[in-house]
Amino acid sequence: MTDLQVRRVNFGYFVRPASETGTGSPRVEPCLGYLIDHPAGALLVDTGMGSHPFVESHYRPRRIPLVEALAAVGRRPDDVRHIVNCHLHFDHCGGNPELPDRPIYAQRTELGLARTVEGHTLPDLIDSPGARYVELDGEGEILPGVVIVPTPGHTAGHHSVVVRRRDGTVVVAGQSHDHATAFTGDVLAGKAHADGVEPPLPAAPGWVARLLEFDPARVVFAHDNAVWTP
Repeated sequence: MTDLQVRRVNFGYFVRPASETGTGSPRVEPCLGYLIDHPAGALLVDTGMGSHPFVESHYRPRRIPLVEALAAVGRRPDDVRHIVNCHLHFDHCGGNPELPDRPIYAQRTELGLARTVEGHTLPDLIDSPGARYVELDGEGEILPGVVIVPTPGHTAGHHSVVVRRRDGTVVVAGQSHDHATAFTGDVLAGKAHADGVEPPLPAAPGWVARLLEFDPARVVFAHDNAVWTP
């Protein structure tokens, strides 16, 4: 097992409007990617926020450009050899056009949505010059020690990245959950079901149990600086 380093990459933040938070108030959220140092070349999970007049007015983003974001973790765009987008919304694949001719790992379902469903994403981000997709149909090990696990919900084609390390597995969960607290809730809901607690109980996605089978030491997210630990 290789000791793969996982580094957080800060792409800035945006303001999620009250209509999308479920709390009645707007919420400022970070936009985070994760760089995995791998012997086969660095892998970048998510690439930042794309730009569009609607995005600017609706989300009021404050971006850190890709070059600056990577420099903050000691890397350059040329160091990135592989890309995984947890899904293809504008705030996860915005830097893809700046990284042409690298394999982009995406679920076939997610790529289909991005290409055919109006409003799913910004079309210019998807089939930009040099975009080269590796379409996945479910779970798979894309590099030694790096496993993609489908985690649908936020979108039908959302997936997470499992990174096996000697000192404990790291799960880059993307936007499987908006924040670590929501992940905790699903983990405990699954435990309550397994313990035979009487209903009513909240339902938890079946893939949460699959992620836990990897015995994660840390789970990290795209829009939360908090880290889930067991």
